[in-house]
Amino acid sequence: MNATLNHAPNLTQRPPRSPRVRLGGYVILGRILDKGRAELAGTAGEYKYNNPMDHHWFRFTGITAEALKAELATGNGDGEMLAWIEENAPHKHTPWEVQQWSAWLNERGPDGDVETLEFFTKRVGDISKTREDVKTWFDYLDLDDHVTFGGKA
Repeated sequence: MNATLNHAPNLTQRPPRSPRVRLGGYVILGRILDKGRAELAGTAGEYKYNNPMDHHWFRFTGITAEALKAELATGNGDGEMLAWIEENAPHKHTPWEVQQWSAWLNERGPDGDVETLEFFTKRVGDISKTREDVKTWFDYLDLDDHVTFGGKA
């Protein structure tokens, strides 16, 4: 492993951070950083950096997945990454805007089209037939991470 990435998580041994964990006010950012570092270190397992959920953060900030990954490759920690993001994000947002966006993404469930609703229902149902409390994408990600690493739904 690259010495600058010795703090990269091994996502074959544990999940990335919950998408609900905030860094600089942003939900999902910690998870994106975990997946990016793990991908660079070759320890991402089944987790995908720059997946459709990550795209929401990239669109909101205007930072590209490639630029963020290149900065991660320097070995920066979370605080340094946050400073880099604040300096380099093409779309500048106030703390209030970040808070509102994070609240929206945190509560976002499947869109109203039939295909997306069926996809979401199937994914949750594959994990548990009894978890009617799983309503949002973040609920699903947390449940999937828990079950993937030995937890019981």
